[in-house]
Amino acid sequence: MKTFKILGSGCKNCANTADLIETKAKAAGVEVKIEKVTDMGAIMGYGVMSTPGVVIDEKVVHAGGMPTPAQVEEWLV
Repeated sequence: MKTFKILGSGCKNCANTADLIETKAKAAGVEVKIEKVTDMGAIMGYGVMSTPGVVIDEKVVHAGGMPTPAQVEEWLV
C-alpha cells in the first residue's frame, strides 16, 4: 500500500487532487492511503511553498497546482 499525503489548506485544488488520486488508484486496483495535511508548519517542513503538494511514502513528488492524470498513474506503478 502506498501512502499519499496531500499538502494544502483544504482548498478546492487540494480536494480535487485527493479525489483524482483515489479515482486513479481504484481504477488501477492499487490500494492507497490518503492523508490530508493542512498544518502550515508540517507543510513547510516538507519544503513545499506552493500547494497542493503531494508526498508519497515521505518523498515530495509534486507541488504547486493539480497533478495531471498521467502523473498520478505513474505514481501508482
